[in-house]
Amino acid sequence: MLRFGLVAAAFCLALVTSPSAFAQAPENPNDTVPDAMPFDVPYGESIGIDEAKKVAAAAVAEAKKHGNWKMNIAIVGPSGDLVYFERMDGAQVASVQISQHKARASARYRRPTLAFEQAMGRGQFFTYLGTLDDIVASRGGNPLVVNGKLVGAIGVSGGTGSQDDVVSKAGVAALGK
Repeated sequence: MLRFGLVAAAFCLALVTSPSAFAQAPENPNDTVPDAMPFDVPYGESIGIDEAKKVAAAAVAEAKKHGNWKMNIAIVGPSGDLVYFERMDGAQVASVQISQHKARASARYRRPTLAFEQAMGRGQFFTYLGTLDDIVASRGGNPLVVNGKLVGAIGVSGGTGSQDDVVSKAGVAALGK
């Protein structure tokens, strides 16, 4: 019994004197107040059908350039409402809704969906993002901006996140050309 008491006392002493016993809780990076409003792109008039088709065509061309990438491509207006959709032959059915969700989240929050993916990966202080309405933390959604105003967004799904993003950015690059 005495031996058990000595072992327990030694364990408690080691626990109390260890450096981790005095470690402070990590600082919450969300407690820092920025001077400027992030992602403050003003909303503009919705992208028209002709421009939306041009954005989607550039995205399809990028997917085809890589061989066998089969994508679903959604173009939405600033409110996140669907303007144009294209499904490449053989693209997975589950990605139809995902592409639209990426576009909608990108338009409504005025940022690439990659921003949500990266923030969620930063740890415990960013898990609140999962409680926000209509976000998707997966790359492939990017805003469409003309003359400094958000006219919509493109969402791409069907490949890996990085494939989706490459195709989505090709669509963005075609805007206004």
